[in-house]
Parts: sequence; structure tokens; C-alpha cells
Amino acid sequence: MSTATPDPARLPIAVFDSGVGGLSILRALVAHLPHEHFLYVADNAWLPYGARSQEEIQQRLLIITQHLLERGIKALVIACNTATAAAIDHIRACFPELIVVGVEPAIKPACALTRSGVVGVLATEHTVASARFQNLIRQYAQGVQVIGQACPGWVEFVESGNPDATAAQDRVRPQIDILLSAGADVLVLGCTHYPFLEPAIRSIAEAVTIIETGMPVARQVQRLLEERQLLTMHAHPALDFFTTAPGKAEVFAHLLGDTVRLQSLEI
Repeated sequence: MSTATPDPARLPIAVFDSGVGGLSILRALVAHLPHEHFLYVADNAWLPYGARSQEEIQQRLLIITQHLLERGIKALVIACNTATAAAIDHIRACFPELIVVGVEPAIKPACALTRSGVVGVLATEHTVASARFQNLIRQYAQGVQVIGQACPGWVEFVESGNPDATAAQDRVRPQIDILLSAGADVLVLGCTHYPFLEPAIRSIAEAVTIIETGMPVARQVQRLLEERQLLTMHAHPALDFFTTAPGKAEVFAHLLGDTVRLQSLEI
């Protein structure tokens, strides 16, 4: 008796981050592709990635991607700016048949929007120092000053789930003040954790334009799935959440605005 081959379009899309930051990308993906099944993987056992070497991040993503392929996925979204900068080329080279989409600071649209000629990019130290980030500046920032501002402690603050608005303002103020003093009128959120700090950022930088990458990533995922005829044609949406170390379900629920059941992923 023959066994029917599973429809590859019904396989889930994996969304990966070092912690909860990638939930900002997941929100956009779910809104844009409401019929899809998503697996969210938080590698909180290795958090924060900003303190890791490029070689460490590449090896870690290689192991996680291989595990997800064995489980069965049709696409991988690396919803982490640091991991994208460090490892996306390596992952694409190792798994050429897999759709792999990353996130990068939105320097191109920011440079098109600025009127002062100064753009500030809020990111991790690893992203600011990466060759990929410098290449984006060379490619898109002709005639515009792009200031990469490292934001130590921001990721950890979001991961803590601290809901206190005043504490959030105190955390982001030093870096925002530096960029405002330099004349920036556009701020790019160059880490997927940072959209969860946007209310605090806006309370300090009321007159600036703030750009994040969630919806552009969702549109790119849709385009690539359509090219390979992998968009699901049947409504069977689902969300599964995995962590590589004990996670705080209440932090996930706070950021998503819904109840979340975390499952353990031993890698």
C-alpha cells in the first residue's frame, strides 16, 4: 500500500530568534499570512547573541536549522538582526534548497525619508560592528550620515518582561539622546527586540520617524513562497512556541497579548 506524499505547502514556517525579540516579526507574519502554521523557536539557552562570536552563531544556527529540517519546515525566518548579520550567508550556503529570510536594518528606506541628512540605527554591538551592516551603509547611504548606535542592555530589558514605562524610558534615553543631539530625524530599529521599546522611544523622540522591519520581512516571505508554490491553499493556522531553556510564558504572553504555551526544545 502506497503512502501519500505530504503536501510541502502544509509544512510550517520556522521563525527563529535568540529570545522573544522575534515575536515582533512573528506578529507581522501572522497578520500578513494568516493561514500559515508557524513554529517559533527562542534560543534563550544562548541568549544574548550579541555577546557571541560569528563562528559560534554560525555553528549554533547550523545545528538548529538541521533540527528544524528534520522536524519538517518549508521556510526559515531568522528573526534576529545579529544572527542574520553573522550567519545567514552560511546557512543559505549549507541549505541551498531552503527558503531563508533574514532581517536587516532598514537603511535604504530611512535614507530616502530623512530631511536632516542624519539617520540613527539602534542595534546590538555585534550588528553595528558587522561587515554586513557596513555594506548596507556603503550601498544605500550616499549623501546621508548613518550613525550606528549600540544599545547594551536593551535586549535583556525586553527579555525581562518589565512592563514599567518609566523604567523603559530610563533604559533607552541615553542612546536616543545621542542620536537626537547628532541631528537624526529618522531612527531605525535594528534589532527585533526593539519594537517592544517603541512606545518609550517615541515618548523621548516625538518628532522623528521610526522604522522597523516586520512587514517588509512578511512580504518577502510571501513572495518567495509564491515563487515556489508553497503558500498554503487551506486554512489551518497554528502557532507553536519552543524554547531551548526554561522560558517565561508570561513574558511571551505580555508581548503578544495572548496566552502562550511554551514547549521545550533540547538542542
